[in-house]
Amino acid sequence: MELYVHTLGDFDISFGGQSLLKESSRSYKLYKLFEYFITFRGRKLLPETIIENLWQGNESNDPKNVLRTQIFRLRQIFKKILPKDIDESKYFNISFSNGYYCFEIGELAILDVAEFEKYIRQGDSKKSENIDDAVKLYKKALKLYKGAYLSENSYEVWLVPIRNHYSRLYLKALFKLIEILKEKEEYIGIVELCEEAIIIEPYEEAIHIYLIEAMLKVGQINNAMSHYEYITSLLSKEMGIKSSPGLKNIYRKIQDYYDEKGETDIGNIKTRLEDSSLNGAMLCDTDYFKFLFNIQKRKELRDGKSDFISLITLRCDDKNRCDIEELKKRVRIMTGVLEKSLRKGDVFSFWNDTQIIILLHDAKENSLGEIETRIKKNFSGIVKPDSFKISIEFLPLTSEKNVV
Repeated sequence: MELYVHTLGDFDISFGGQSLLKESSRSYKLYKLFEYFITFRGRKLLPETIIENLWQGNESNDPKNVLRTQIFRLRQIFKKILPKDIDESKYFNISFSNGYYCFEIGELAILDVAEFEKYIRQGDSKKSENIDDAVKLYKKALKLYKGAYLSENSYEVWLVPIRNHYSRLYLKALFKLIEILKEKEEYIGIVELCEEAIIIEPYEEAIHIYLIEAMLKVGQINNAMSHYEYITSLLSKEMGIKSSPGLKNIYRKIQDYYDEKGETDIGNIKTRLEDSSLNGAMLCDTDYFKFLFNIQKRKELRDGKSDFISLITLRCDDKNRCDIEELKKRVRIMTGVLEKSLRKGDVFSFWNDTQIIILLHDAKENSLGEIETRIKKNFSGIVKPDSFKISIEFLPLTSEKNVV
């Protein structure tokens, strides 16, 4: 009988759809060790590496002996939960050779992430041969993804790159499937797909945009507007960010569906072209920022006005450790600060997760210090100074020498 190991979402082991772990007395340390072995299956693992990742800060005088004891107890659990009179190595096997531990998955054990990756690979290979087969394979893969990899272990550092890997695979497969369904004009399918995906990845903006576009295609204009208002409110409250260029573009598409078809006049065109939020600086993506940068540089060479480029960097204080996700969140909060602190003609964009680039139009060199002070003051009014620090640099568009 085959055994199934669930890692995408909550961790579990099941036979015939029945959980084996729910009936057993679970030990946090033991199952964390089991999850670690499953994650790094087939690899040679030094005892020191396992101890450092799982029990960093353990005050035991003999951590290797603690590890040996835990592995012995884990083997005992295998004997308890696995069917009797069947070779355990057909399910799981832990060996020790030349100073390394190695965990192997047997032929009677099925791992969901292995199936997940297999279906995606098969879908990719079928995409150019048989599009219908590719759709079925991508759907099988997405059905397996019930949440973040080993989602119960939210704070394990060693899990972060693995969890991100499977999340990226999921989103890539999702977007490939959506694009196929768009070509087939199966918009109801896209709506259903996106609604399921949003439960798993609620902050992935692209999913919401695909959903709204599909709603518009099937005539659900009011639903599209309601969802737009929901996602913009969610991102503002949870992430501290306002509408991105992608969301602004989808809002314009919603307005297009509301507008009556037919001839228009120049006044209506002007209204449609205008940005609804003209207060403060404008946030744009990096490609558009680059376009504006080169336009302004050409204009400066022609009319002699002084434009500056500025770079804001948020980093952890050297004396303190800080959470990277919290650092990224503070960078996003800076969006509202810059809209308030800068002028209407200024433009800014996210350069990466911790840096923001600004184009200051017609700025005076002697006013740069005042701009820096205003930004820092407005930011500290929202986010109390803690283990983060801000640096702001300025550079003239037509010079390579830093001013500040």
